[in-house]
Parts: sequence; structure tokens; C-alpha cells
Amino acid sequence: MKQAVILIVVAAVLILRLRSRIKRRSGGQKPAWSGWGAVTSDVGLVAAREMRERFRGRIFRAGTLLVLAGVAAAIVIPTLDKGTPAPQKVDLVGTRSAQLRATVVSSAESVGTKVHFLSTSEETAYADLRSGRVDLAIIAGRELVVNKPIASTDTSTTAQFVLSLAQQLGVAEALAAAHLSPAQSSALASAGALPVRSLQPGAAKGAAHTTSLIGLILIFVMLTQYNTWTLIGVMEEKSSRVIEVLLATVRPIQLLTGKVLGIGLVAFAQASLIVVFALALAKSVGSDLLHGTAPVVVVSTLVWLLLGYAFYCWVYAAAGSLAQRQDQVQSLAFPLSLPIIFGYIMAITAIGSGSPSTLFRVLGYLPPTAPFAMPVLVGLGAVTWWEFVASALISVVCTVGVARLATSIYRRAILRTGARVKLRDVVSSAAR
Repeated sequence: MKQAVILIVVAAVLILRLRSRIKRRSGGQKPAWSGWGAVTSDVGLVAAREMRERFRGRIFRAGTLLVLAGVAAAIVIPTLDKGTPAPQKVDLVGTRSAQLRATVVSSAESVGTKVHFLSTSEETAYADLRSGRVDLAIIAGRELVVNKPIASTDTSTTAQFVLSLAQQLGVAEALAAAHLSPAQSSALASAGALPVRSLQPGAAKGAAHTTSLIGLILIFVMLTQYNTWTLIGVMEEKSSRVIEVLLATVRPIQLLTGKVLGIGLVAFAQASLIVVFALALAKSVGSDLLHGTAPVVVVSTLVWLLLGYAFYCWVYAAAGSLAQRQDQVQSLAFPLSLPIIFGYIMAITAIGSGSPSTLFRVLGYLPPTAPFAMPVLVGLGAVTWWEFVASALISVVCTVGVARLATSIYRRAILRTGARVKLRDVVSSAAR
């Protein structure tokens, strides 16, 4: 709650400062696009036009349906045929009493599975765990050993079996020490589970790992798709000379702002629909794919989808004003997508390792890669709230600078027809 209040205060201060700065520039007059006037202003009209075109487009509708179908398949198919769980293979080291075996069998039956016993030495048991030949080793009846850590959100049969057995053996150990005296009865009531030791260090945890991975894929697809739409949209308006008609009624800054705003709202609406659909479907069919999904990670993903689009859309829009034909789009889009691809690959690597490197933490503060790095850092619990806010503020400040530069390039290049406009020609004309 305290963190939310701080975020609200910071946002309010930024909005007030931006508002006062706008008033100073406009000589104290109320801007045409402030408040509710944004709906009827030129920027609002351009944004509404872009949204109508995208929502009505067959590509948008078909793409949305395909994405939702893919999400539904990923969630529903694993729940159709779970089958009978395979028997749990258990190595017994040291104690092999009938009571211990009965407790293990009882724990297995409580989670709907069976158990297969093996008797080995401690070294052999460790080797069996590492190779995957067994699921659990019980050392002297007092210690449970698994190959990898078991997260509290892990719902697999092996995880449920191990946690249940740990609890039962803990109770059994307390019973062995108790003789129905008051003190021993109290010790029995407070008996805890036996410790479970893993041979390998822990990685990213269950639901946070899954949510971060899905959110990362969502950000990558959305940024590449909608930024390319922005680039192509600007290029098509220029090549068809529609831009000349539009600029007769609105200023370049209004036209460009309305375009990126409209496409951005469509992107956020589609992303929100996908997230809500996935969560609702997973809950309705009882899927474990998104079980325990962390709300903070979901919110972080949507926030950085917005911030990432806000940063990149201006760059792609400026690049679109330099192009004249469709065949020039790829030569412009590929170099612009390199930071996106790099950030995506680094984020996938960090999720797989479970422990972000120093380089990856630094990438969380750089606007081109922060949309991929910061949600993963949030999912791994490797970032504090003030670091998250600091990264967001850096991204906002850099976005303002990029927007001003992109607007300058757009204004000078959008009406130049014929051959592809070179960036250095635009910059040199601005310097004169």
C-alpha cells in the first residue's frame, strides 16, 4: 500500500509539472488537446482514425483470433489427458523398516500414485537422482533428498508426494519420541515436516518463471508487430501522397502523435484481452499452467509493454518517413529491431538461469532493453520497487527526447518523394 501511494504521488507531480510547462509555452492559454478536449482535437481525431482502421482490418481480427486460439490450445490441451501418474521411484539408504515403507506407500496413495522401492548406498542414491533414475532418496529415515528444489507452487505428482511424505515422516518422528505425557503431546502437535535438501541450486520459481516467460513473449510479439505497423503506415501515407492532404489540415506533430497514440491503444487493448482471456480460461478449466500467477508480474508486463511501445514507436515512425516503397521497409526495420532481439535473447537466458547477471541488471535501466529486462527482474524478485520506478522514469525521459528528435525528422522527410531519403540529408538540412 505504501509503495502504491508513493507511485501515485510521483505520477501526480510529473503530470502537474508537464501541465505547467505546457501552459507556459502556450502563453497561459488552455491547449486545444488538454483534458476532455483531446477527444475532439486533431490528435484525438487522428488517433480515433487509426484505431478504427486497425480494429476493422481483417489482419488484426484474424491475428487476434489466431493468438487467442494458440493461448487456448496451450492451456486446454495439457488438461485433456493427464493419465495415470507414473510410480514414484524411491531409494532407501540405511533404514528400511516396514514402518518407513508403510509411511511412504501411504503418502503416495494420498496423492493418487504408487511407489517403487530401491535399496542403495548414499553415493549411488545421489547418482540416481542426478541421472533421473529415481525421484527421491530417503537417508536413514530422517532426510529426504531430491535433485532439484521443489517450489511451493509446484503441483506435480512428485512434488505433492515429497511434501506429503516429509510431513508424515515428521509426525512419525515426533510420535516415536512421545509417550503421551503433556510435554510430549505438545511436541507432537507442533511437529513439522522433515527438511528436503536438493543437490542443485534453485532456479526461477514456478508461477513467476512461467508468467515472466509468457509476458516476455507477449512483449516481443507486440513490439515487433505494432512498431512495424507504425513504420508501414507512415510509409504508405507518404507513398500514396495522402499525407499531403492530411498536412493541409493538421500539423506534423499532431498527425504523428495521433498515429502512434492510436496504434498504441490498439496494442494495449489486444494485450489486455489476451492476458484476461488466458487467466480466465486457465481458471475455468483448472489448468496448472498459470497457477499462482503473480499479479505484480502481470502488471509489470503491461506497464513495460506501454513504455516499450512509447519508446520505439517514435523511432519506427521517423524511419517510415524516410521510406518511399514497400521494399525499403525491411532494410529500415531490421537494424531498428536489433535492440529488441538482443533484449529478448538476454531475457530468455536470464529466465533459464534463474539468477540475472550484472549486465542484465544494467540492461534493465536502458530504455531499448528495459521492456524485456525489467519484467524478468520483477519475476525473479531481483529488483526493488524504487529501482522499478527509477527505470520507468529513465524510460519516460528518454522517450520524450526520442519523440522530439523523431518529430523533427518526420517533419523534414515526410514530404520528400522520389528516392529514399537519407538520414544524414535530413540532419544536415536541420543544421542549416
